[in-house]
Amino acid sequence: MSPPVLDASALLAVLGDEPGAEQVLPLLDGAVMSTVNWSEVLARYVDLHLRAGGRATEITTLGVSLAPFTSRQAEIAAGLVPLTRSAGLSLGDRACLALALDLDAHPVTADHAWAQIDVGVPVTLIR
Repeated sequence: MSPPVLDASALLAVLGDEPGAEQVLPLLDGAVMSTVNWSEVLARYVDLHLRAGGRATEITTLGVSLAPFTSRQAEIAAGLVPLTRSAGLSLGDRACLALALDLDAHPVTADHAWAQIDVGVPVTLIR
């Protein structure tokens, strides 16, 4: 079985004890996150005036592994632009979807815009 692929919003729900965290918690051990989405999480720390460096240990302790954004995933993400443009998905969103497609896994997000598109993998909405 392929691991769940976390979008930044899913991990931020857990880290911030936000609604939907209870749906993500059981998925953490063995989950994967693109380094693009990890950058989005770190940007949130910066927005909150918190230290962003050295935080990878926090999520690996939760059982989440970071997956480098590969050239194959870059191609997949670029190919998703026509399918996702109308829903307003960002590069980070498409990076998460590209990783899920690359792994034949299901992405996990809090972003309801993802429900408007069909990219070939089932999306888990946490709220």
